[in-house]
Amino acid sequence: MEDKRRRARVQGAWAGPAKSQATAQPATTAKSHLHQRPGQTWMNKEHHLVDRQFVFKEPQQVVRRAPEPRVIEVCLYPGFIDLKEADWILQQLCEVVPWKQRTGIRDDVTYKQPRLTAWYGELPYTYSRITMEPNPHWHPVLRTLKDQIEENTGHTFNSLLCNLYRNEKDSVDWHSDDEPSLGRCPVIASLSFGATRSFEMRRKPPPEENGDYTYVERVKIPLDHGTLLIMEGATQADWQHRVPKEYHSREPRINLTFRTVYPDPGGAHW
Repeated sequence: MEDKRRRARVQGAWAGPAKSQATAQPATTAKSHLHQRPGQTWMNKEHHLVDRQFVFKEPQQVVRRAPEPRVIEVCLYPGFIDLKEADWILQQLCEVVPWKQRTGIRDDVTYKQPRLTAWYGELPYTYSRITMEPNPHWHPVLRTLKDQIEENTGHTFNSLLCNLYRNEKDSVDWHSDDEPSLGRCPVIASLSFGATRSFEMRRKPPPEENGDYTYVERVKIPLDHGTLLIMEGATQADWQHRVPKEYHSREPRINLTFRTVYPDPGGAHW
């Protein structure tokens, strides 16, 4: 009996490892199979994922030029001409300047300008389809004023457009002094005598606004007797200005606008 038990234990001991080996053998084979096939498949997937993964690439450099800064400059010099002297100049200009009411054309419709004008300069000047003929005969008062402005501002001028607003009904509508003959970024010196009138400015709307001035920036400047106003930079390119009619009575006002006119657009400082 004891021998049977001993043999059973011996056989069991042998059977255990043998069975274990038999069981483990397929497992080993299976493990080897996993490394061989599925492992290779996983590597393929890995390569596939690498192909599809996000790779950061530097964006292509796009050269976008920022618009050139457009600087406007409007300078006001109240009392540029002493009041007593301004009174005398106003009287002289009313008498000696060859004032004339000219006919303008707008939208193919002719109209009488609601003010009187005169021109001084070696060259003609055309604006609003009105041509001012050359007039080199500067009155001494006008030449003295031109010299005084040039000395104080550092700008030089060769022409002068004179405007006489006879009363509150005279005016000049919205416009810019941007004719080709004035060159790029013209400098305009405006000297006023007589009654105070409002000088209004409004910024030109961007192209997408299709000429709608409803919400544009606006400025109103009262120009007194003897006051000098200088406009330069991109003022004419980016803004318009006007002198509107007044609701209350106004005495005469003379406005002298000194400028530089070039022989032709090709001769201007572009």
